[in-house]
Amino acid sequence: MKLTLEIWRQPEAGAPGRFERYLVDDATGEMSLLELLDRLNDALVDGGDDPVAFDSDCREGVCGSCGITVDGRPHGPVANTPSCRQHVRSFRDGATVRIEPFRSAAYPVVRDLVVDRGALDRLITAGGHIAVDAGTAADADAEPQGKDAAEYALDFAACIGCGACVAACPNGAAHLFAGAKLLHLGTVTRGRQERGRRAKALTGALEDEFGPCSSYGECADVCPESIPMTAIAAVNREVMRARLRGKPD
Repeated sequence: MKLTLEIWRQPEAGAPGRFERYLVDDATGEMSLLELLDRLNDALVDGGDDPVAFDSDCREGVCGSCGITVDGRPHGPVANTPSCRQHVRSFRDGATVRIEPFRSAAYPVVRDLVVDRGALDRLITAGGHIAVDAGTAADADAEPQGKDAAEYALDFAACIGCGACVAACPNGAAHLFAGAKLLHLGTVTRGRQERGRRAKALTGALEDEFGPCSSYGECADVCPESIPMTAIAAVNREVMRARLRGKPD
């Protein structure tokens, strides 16, 4: 199987970038997109050229490290599937495939297909956590949690933090990501204790780092864990709740 790859090459942050064309003539349908890039890099290194830089780790769809844009779509052509689980069989033999980094003002390019997703980390630092003083954590069975509530929290805890939602959004919003954190942490017993403070902190960081949400819906379509758009509604709801209560929880 032959594929022509148009890949974004950028030597470093701030440097001009460009698309370069490469031919891979020994691809197979069962290859993932990352394995396709591996095959290309083997050929580039053998020829004395610089390999294409890209992020990856577990390659099992659970770590959130990988992230490329394929023909204008974050992760690739198959909905709700991470880059490492997208396969070459999605393309016809002889096709030209354009591969570039996640595109968003919040994601500056570091090199080639690698972007700095530190803005998501700053959201987590602002409020995507439960504050527990070291040495004071309660026993696991000391704070009962109903099964339905636990399952609901786990549905939103499934977010792997890949950031494709931001790259897919025309506004560069991160409300799907932030809403998943708010619903997850605001549902569990210990997390409810600082629910209002968390909502205010997360939304403040959202405004500083990302664009506004206009509910386009592209975010939910590319999310590898199929986080629903109800997470977006949670952002405004949680902030309104905190304001009506008048003080942080």
